[in-house]
Amino acid sequence: MTMNKTFGSMLIIAGTTIGAGMLALPLASAGLGFSTAIMIMVGIWALMTYTALLMLEVHQYASPSATLHTLARDLLGRKGQVIASFAMLFLFYALCAAYIAGGGAQMNDKLVHWFDLDVAPQVGTIGFTVVIAAVVSIGTHSVDIINRILFSLKIVALATMLGLLVPHVQGDHLINMPLEKGLVISALPVVFTSFGFHGSIPSIVRYVGIDIRSLRKVMVIGSAVPLTVYILWQIASQGVLSQPDLMSSSNLGMFISSLSDMLHNPMVSQSVSIFADLALATSFLGVSLGLFDFLSDSFNRGDKVGGRVQTALITFVPPLCFALFYPQGFIMALGYAAIALVVLALFLPVAMVNAQRKKHHEMDEDLNGYQVRGGKPALAAVTLSGIIIISAQFLQMAGVIPAVG
Repeated sequence: MTMNKTFGSMLIIAGTTIGAGMLALPLASAGLGFSTAIMIMVGIWALMTYTALLMLEVHQYASPSATLHTLARDLLGRKGQVIASFAMLFLFYALCAAYIAGGGAQMNDKLVHWFDLDVAPQVGTIGFTVVIAAVVSIGTHSVDIINRILFSLKIVALATMLGLLVPHVQGDHLINMPLEKGLVISALPVVFTSFGFHGSIPSIVRYVGIDIRSLRKVMVIGSAVPLTVYILWQIASQGVLSQPDLMSSSNLGMFISSLSDMLHNPMVSQSVSIFADLALATSFLGVSLGLFDFLSDSFNRGDKVGGRVQTALITFVPPLCFALFYPQGFIMALGYAAIALVVLALFLPVAMVNAQRKKHHEMDEDLNGYQVRGGKPALAAVTLSGIIIISAQFLQMAGVIPAVG
């Protein structure tokens, strides 16, 4: 049973990470060249996996049901708890609103074209939200089962995409060097957010239990799957289109059209569309599960039906309202997603591990438990990386460096 949960948890991590934003990676790294883009992705993956392991070090001394709300309060005090809660809610509500808007539009499109139904746009949006809310409200086990099905279908769509593209890869395109050195900084926030899964870690710990060995496998392998998929996607997309062609694709639609036109095959755009739909659904499941458990802990809602219904309402109604009535608001909020994720996935794990190690040292306790290697130099490197990514995001917002992806 534990192995089954471990495998399912790996897929939840991978499914949460591999979202529709993956399709923007070739645009974000268009001017970098293949080798530079891969080095950045491997570096970001190592950074995010390291801080995920830091989170496990923190979780081992807490209750299996503890969320970031509880951990931050116990280790960082009231101020730390407020910062953690704000970063979590800001990021996850913005993401959920984006997923609801995107997924609702896609569902509405399917109702119109597949079933020839003349329905209002709001019907697809509300229907999509209700379906995901029902799965998440039942519990992590139901998310695990549905995610396995969707993830399997997503792999089929991905394999179809790659099967169509790889035969047309040109080696010359993969040895191009960066067009501009400044583009490396521009690409950092997009690549960084493509590896975000930390909000789901407490839900995974609660599901698997405090089994550090199994949880380490979940974090390392679960995050390595997206890295592998991203590398294959970069080989296929950057190998087919030249750097000038990629740079001229100002948005995702133009990029997909360029691929379809070059290969004279409409199946490319169809497989990309199916993959995007499935990627959006699996990401929404993982993100909303993390938000659901966080809010359940924050508001002390129990696991009984009444408590879970109340948690579902405060999890899904606010982003649904934003998606329906104020779409510009969450689009603006997504511009700050990288900053919130830096706080959530880099700064908070470092701060909590520091506080925990200091606490055990002051109490002269023997640290026989799990401790991530690297010591203070590694923690300082994580903090510096976070500062660089936040700086890159602010420079983009100020127009000093180009926004990409």
